Amino acid sequence: MHMTTVLIHKRWLLCLAFVLCSLAPCRAQQTQEQLAAHYYSSGQFEQAAECYEALYARAPNKFYYQMLFRSFVELKEYKEAQRLVEKRIKQYPNDLYLHVDLGHLHELRSERRKASRTYEAAIQKIGYDSKQISELTQAFESVGHPEYAIQVYLLARKKANNEFLFVNELATLYQRVGDYQAMMQEYFDLLDKSPNMLGSIQISLQRILNETSNPKLVDGLRQALIQRVQQHPDNKQYIEMMLWFSLQQKDFQFAMVQAKAIDARFPDLGGEPLMRVASIARSNQAYDIAEQCYSLVVRKGPDGPNYFAARVGGLEVAFERLNRHFPIENQLLSRLLRDYRAALVELGKTTSTVQLMRNYADLLAYHADSVQAAADILYDILDLPKLSPKHRDETKLALADLLLFAGEVWDASLLYMQVEKANKNDILGSLAKFKNAKLSYYNNDFLWAKTQLDVLRASTSKLIANDAMELSLLISDNMEDDSTFDMLARYAAADLLLYRNLLDSAWHAFDDIAHSALSHPLFDEVLYQKARIRIRQQRYAEADSLLQQLVDFYPNDLLADDALHLLAQLNEDRLNNPQRARECYEKLILDYPASLYIDQARKRYRLLSDTLPPPSVQ
Repeated sequence: MHMTTVLIHKRWLLCLAFVLCSLAPCRAQQTQEQLAAHYYSSGQFEQAAECYEALYARAPNKFYYQMLFRSFVELKEYKEAQRLVEKRIKQYPNDLYLHVDLGHLHELRSERRKASRTYEAAIQKIGYDSKQISELTQAFESVGHPEYAIQVYLLARKKANNEFLFVNELATLYQRVGDYQAMMQEYFDLLDKSPNMLGSIQISLQRILNETSNPKLVDGLRQALIQRVQQHPDNKQYIEMMLWFSLQQKDFQFAMVQAKAIDARFPDLGGEPLMRVASIARSNQAYDIAEQCYSLVVRKGPDGPNYFAARVGGLEVAFERLNRHFPIENQLLSRLLRDYRAALVELGKTTSTVQLMRNYADLLAYHADSVQAAADILYDILDLPKLSPKHRDETKLALADLLLFAGEVWDASLLYMQVEKANKNDILGSLAKFKNAKLSYYNNDFLWAKTQLDVLRASTSKLIANDAMELSLLISDNMEDDSTFDMLARYAAADLLLYRNLLDSAWHAFDDIAHSALSHPLFDEVLYQKARIRIRQQRYAEADSLLQQLVDFYPNDLLADDALHLLAQLNEDRLNNPQRARECYEKLILDYPASLYIDQARKRYRLLSDTLPPPSVQ
């Protein structure tokens, strides 16, 4: 029994020794490979070549070959590299990428004719092996010859008798060599065969446009599309492509022309292309184009499938334009109010027109001084059957704002609390909480307001979090040494007067604050609010001066970017000074990159730069 155990133990030891011996070379190879990689990456190519030569002798795989070849090339040992390549070509004649390595060596020796013959010979050897084709094209691209890679794909396509092979690969290569007409030809040919590929082609083009800012690419695409549309005026896919491209470039005027062309040739679409242009133009504040598109759809008559949406969209664009711009003439306001009334008579007061009704109430209350009529509209919404909880609570918020505007503070607070309670884990609830905190600020309950605002600084809504932070800092920065808020209480009272549109009273209240001390942390806020009042009173030059003072004297305060943004809008929309507006947007982009207005500033800056001459160099 003892003898048997000894034999088994010896056998086990022998097996273990065999395994360890077999693992030793493997570990040694791994260590040598790591060392070779280290030498190569650190530029010690002579040592790298020695290591890879030993590794290749032991295991002549593709990776060790490539690294040894590259090491020889880095050392300019072209004869050694050529011997290596030629030997491997004899061993693996179907690995056509090896011919590219050989041709590259000829180029490095300035033997250009030899290189060309070698490259062309490799191309002529291709068969139907997709792996072989892929390796050969990658090899050509790696040595900076995409034109040869194009030849590979074209020959492979010809041999396979399939003109739609390698469309994306060829399009990418044509883009790389700057042949945009050929690139688009690939996509057009595919589109002719498979119209359902339109979406995929647009995704590919979008990627290409995102990867480069080359204006020649954009011009080349535009010219290719225009030429194709002219050649095939009845091809819906080409016009769709032209429309899509115009929208990508934010050329809304041309996009509208394309949408009209599609609409004229394909009336069964019911104006859908025009609706698409209107929506995107509206989101980019190209209101004139959006209004024209909606109007064209409305003219099709109430039986059209997009009539209702176009009717509503046109009014919403007009409403957005009014809220973006500063006070409009009474004649324009009266016309818009008539349009809203007519629309609500025609479309009815239903759950589908809730947004129209709320906008109409907003116009009545804050622009037409008809608070009771506005409140009646909002109560009408709340009385609608089957009103969704979201629409109900949004309307309650609007009603609470209106009650606060009218001086009904406690009724407003009650509605804010109802909305907050019903939407505890939602942005709408956070908005209601913020509005209620601001109401507490108006009521001089500053510490309670600050407690609520500090909670809201963690809101998922960036806008709410930012507003909460600004009001919280306003409160904390203006607590007096004796923990009172005398000056802040005066400011809050003036702020409430401004909210209620009592402009003269608000102006005098803010002016009294400005003259009550030589300096105070509130003075930048006072300048900003006085500027807002002058804008509402259409005294734009005074507003411009006040905002410029704020930017000049308080560049590091929280309201500096707000002032710059408002100053830019004022110059663009009311003072007819687009050059100065562009300068304000540029300053906002450069000096306040974390501003909430940064996206709008970039958008407006680009649009103004497209229409204005470049700034003069001093």
